[in-house]
Amino acid sequence: MNSSPPAAPVTASLDDPRYYLTNFRFVLDWVVARYGDLLSDEEHATLTHLGRLPSTSLSLLTRMVMRKGHRFRLDKLRYAEIGDTRLALAPLIQAGLVDDAPRLELAELFGLATLGELRQWLCDDIRATGLPAGASKARLLEALAPALSGPRLFTDWGAPAGELVVELTCMALCERLRLMFFGNLRQGFSEFVLAELGHQRFEQVSFSDDSRAFQARHEVDTYLALEALRERLEAGESPAALWPQLPGGASGASLGRAPNAWLEARRGRLVFRLAREAERQGDSTLAAELYPHSNHPEARVRALRLAERRAGSDSDREAILAAVRQALTAPRDAAEAQALVRLETRLARRLGRPTAPRRGHAPERFSLVLPASIGRVEYAVRDHLTTETAPVHYVENTLVTGLFGLLCWPAIFAPLPGAFFHPFHTGPADLNREDFVARRRRHFDDCLATLEDGRYLDILRARFEEKQGLASPFVHWGVLDAPMLEQALACIPARHLRVLFERLLEDPRANRAGLPDLIQFLPEAKAGPRYRLIEVKGPGDRLQDNQRRWLAFFAEQGISAAVCEVRWDDSGAEGIEEGIEESIEESEGALG
Repeated sequence: MNSSPPAAPVTASLDDPRYYLTNFRFVLDWVVARYGDLLSDEEHATLTHLGRLPSTSLSLLTRMVMRKGHRFRLDKLRYAEIGDTRLALAPLIQAGLVDDAPRLELAELFGLATLGELRQWLCDDIRATGLPAGASKARLLEALAPALSGPRLFTDWGAPAGELVVELTCMALCERLRLMFFGNLRQGFSEFVLAELGHQRFEQVSFSDDSRAFQARHEVDTYLALEALRERLEAGESPAALWPQLPGGASGASLGRAPNAWLEARRGRLVFRLAREAERQGDSTLAAELYPHSNHPEARVRALRLAERRAGSDSDREAILAAVRQALTAPRDAAEAQALVRLETRLARRLGRPTAPRRGHAPERFSLVLPASIGRVEYAVRDHLTTETAPVHYVENTLVTGLFGLLCWPAIFAPLPGAFFHPFHTGPADLNREDFVARRRRHFDDCLATLEDGRYLDILRARFEEKQGLASPFVHWGVLDAPMLEQALACIPARHLRVLFERLLEDPRANRAGLPDLIQFLPEAKAGPRYRLIEVKGPGDRLQDNQRRWLAFFAEQGISAAVCEVRWDDSGAEGIEEGIEESIEESEGALG
């Protein structure tokens, strides 16, 4: 692949009062250069016109684009570097980019006006409700809504003459441009500011000029349609109303002329959310219809569980059991296999069938009785177990993943097509796709090979210094510091790192979670392990499925790990340990 050199800094200096305009223009130029073929003639014309606007007008437009919402009171749009707002606004109105006479629904009025203004403008209507003078906005809106339906101009609601509300009419285009630049709608123009301030730093990755998130216009349209449906679902619309509007219908066949796994996965997640919400609302028929149309990792198990609950006879359960066993012949991942085994066992018992013995290792356990604490139970255990020769750190999902992220940095940030397409990536865009590892297998193998000859030690130390503070989906700089790194390198053998990293690679999305809360280093141990992992469970807390899978893996690999069960002693007595075999004294007994 022909790649350009790493991108130079693209953020404008905050010393420039119109830094945001420079950043906005950067995005516009970037999208036109890389996505010009995906823009309509009308969009091209609008962007051309934007470039011809007076600087003050484009600055005002940019300010509005970067604010929340799309309607604003003119008196709230005052900026020293812009000057006369009305003067800057005129070319925007003339170009049709801004509407200076939008009609507002009552709820929109309430969002723009103060409580005092509303009480003044709507005094007669409020009086008619019989509400007390001190009623809240929420109560007033609820009471007034039935009688004051229909949109009106701002001044028609009672605002003084001359008061003005303006509406961005180009917001849909701006959202499309933001999506095409970032490849998502989670990120926005604040990325430029955070980067300029140094609060967020990004790896500079080489990528080709034609590297981009979308290859066809209909892909952008589909993304926006899915996002709109998601927002409507979160706003309370019923799954039954939204399902028929889903792009691609039941099959999803129209999502693209060419397969787009990314969009298919996104659509699958939305279908899964619709099904789950239908289930919560008691519409099991719709949920049962939806689950088979989702490629979400949990969809098949949810469908089988729903079928189990709806089963009316043993013959129904027999059919479900057969489907479960068929699924077990090719589970999509360890999580699904775990859930399917549990479902199989439950159905077999219900039908009076013999059940297969559960495989796996019961985790080692020890108990602590600690003085009652109002803090996190993990911190209480950490502080109790820590000694001068056996320090304990609260790391949860950060240490193993952090070491992996540092060692495999070149593989994770390999400039593959479709992985990086703008300067603000915290990680590769395909991180959660099924082919993430396969596309980089050679790169990962090269990184892991350093564990065999000892090179990894110097590599990890150097990379820790070199990449300090750069955004990574695996490295949490606030937790991993230099002393902890050295302790980990001294106590965790390369063989263990190898198997831990290989398991992460089996399913990077799922296996980044579920790791034990604590790690205890035993640097002076003369025999046995020089570290142990500890999962902490407070009163009433139970092991999650992903934690059970990790604990089973540790047992298979001979990695020391235990579950610490905590009970609170309200008497304030000193900590008491139970379960001598797995207690801290046993661990320190190897220190010699």
